[in-house]
Amino acid sequence: MVNPMDLTGRLILVTGASAGIGRAIAVTLSQLGARVVAAARNPERLAETRSLLEGQGHRTESFDLGALDQIPAWIKSLTADTGPLDGLVHSAGILLVRPLPTTSRKDLADVLSVNFEAAFMLTKGFRQRGCHSERASVVYLSSVMASHGQAGLAAYAASKGALESMTRVLAREMARDRIRVNAVAAGMVETSMVGGLRSVVTDEQYQAIVGKYPLGIGEPWDVAFAVAFLLAETGRWITGASLVVDGGYSA
Repeated sequence: MVNPMDLTGRLILVTGASAGIGRAIAVTLSQLGARVVAAARNPERLAETRSLLEGQGHRTESFDLGALDQIPAWIKSLTADTGPLDGLVHSAGILLVRPLPTTSRKDLADVLSVNFEAAFMLTKGFRQRGCHSERASVVYLSSVMASHGQAGLAAYAASKGALESMTRVLAREMARDRIRVNAVAAGMVETSMVGGLRSVVTDEQYQAIVGKYPLGIGEPWDVAFAVAFLLAETGRWITGASLVVDGGYSA
């Protein structure tokens, strides 16, 4: 029987792969047969991710996405060595929980830089001649906060809203190159990011947030499976979409 989620032979770049959802995505893709380029800033944690990957042909790339203007050249150099990419997953991100009066312009710039601008520049690099295959797919990690308000998340929600708007536009623009562009709008997942949230809200406030999830808080694997679905043949007729994976929060 043919497995439509088989990724054997495909080469996929995953940012934010040193921990959390990004690490889960990298591991899941390797389990489905893909060769993974795991990218993040921390080489030690990247090495930990590499040790968890199944199969052969994987590599790690220590790169700071804050160097926005260097991203296209980095991808050009990377693919000159690896060959064209079949997929790009932008999982790196910053979750800032801070009310408006204490959010500085730098806070806003930092969140937008990693969550949105880096996605833009990564996609620009991915689209370069020779950098992508004929069956290429891009998946961004978005959030249900792009369409549902939550106090203290203005900068984060704005970055994810911009990301989803860009998803729809680039899906149409890049269809001529047969590149699909989608997002996964995730709810709250048990990661270090959530640990950061718990440190700035009371137990009562945290339990109120958890109570909004009919299926409870998610695991990184829940999001990773959705990303794999969009990258594989199972998502071949899907582009410009934001796939909601939130345990019923949006309901």
